[in-house]
Amino acid sequence: MEADFYLGLDFGGTKLLLGEADSSGRVRYEEKYDSGYMNQREALSFITQSLDDYFAKGRRKPLAMGLGVVGRADSSRGIWFEMDTERKDAVPIAEILSQRYGIACYIDNDVRSAAKAEQRFGFGKNSDNFIYINVGTGIAAGTVSGGKILVGGHYNAGEVGHTHSGIEAGIQCVCGRMDCAEALASGKGLDNCARLYAKRFANTALNIPKEGKVDARDIFRLAQTDELCAFLAAQAARVLANLIMNLVRVSDPDTVVLGGGVVADGFLLPLIKENLNPGTMRYVTNGVVLTRLDPKHIGLIGACTVAMNL
Repeated sequence: MEADFYLGLDFGGTKLLLGEADSSGRVRYEEKYDSGYMNQREALSFITQSLDDYFAKGRRKPLAMGLGVVGRADSSRGIWFEMDTERKDAVPIAEILSQRYGIACYIDNDVRSAAKAEQRFGFGKNSDNFIYINVGTGIAAGTVSGGKILVGGHYNAGEVGHTHSGIEAGIQCVCGRMDCAEALASGKGLDNCARLYAKRFANTALNIPKEGKVDARDIFRLAQTDELCAFLAAQAARVLANLIMNLVRVSDPDTVVLGGGVVADGFLLPLIKENLNPGTMRYVTNGVVLTRLDPKHIGLIGACTVAMNL
């Protein structure tokens, strides 16, 4: 029986989510493999071990497989150039995996992959000009203009988290600049800010662990009663609103779609909207909306969309 599904691999900083989706984007199988900090060659080994385990369970070969990866990736040549500025090694990962498993393999950056899923199965079905902003551990975006996703000359378009937040907090971002949006309003950024402002709000009920990160869900859960959490939520909303307005001025979208773990529960959305200037947003006719796709699976659906190589 010929395969009727695509295999997607969503590789992030803490896990690899591997799964199958059909041509309508419906996830029909998934498996999670926990990962950790590693370079690209180690990541390649980890990915092949996970695929070996997947096929050892008797799974059928898919029509094709797609891989969404963090960092710079050339989807046309299947080359993964870097994970970040410290982990750079041009790996022809699509060719390696294709030859190893006898399956056509395609790759792209993880957030652009999610934007492709949004384009094919989400709000993109009604818009050729939208921005998908992923607010998770970090912040990045996929910009669709005229029906095409912006890639950039070095496959680095979309790193919007490294623009200034509009707030002077005194937090240095991993990129080297001060007070980037990612440094204040991502999952990592909320942890940064919780630690920075905790002394100002000495009676906070928020758990700030010595090891590990503050959970954004705890911040939002306590925001109605805890002054620190209310402050953190309000500041994150203002940062994200500033980011949205800056991006709107660049590409003139009719829709801004938000995804990622920090915004998935919808708590921040009304706070973000309160900070949006109507004049700036007047041509965003479909508004700022949460993705219709399952936030837990949008990366996986994106990887399967990459596999479709449309």
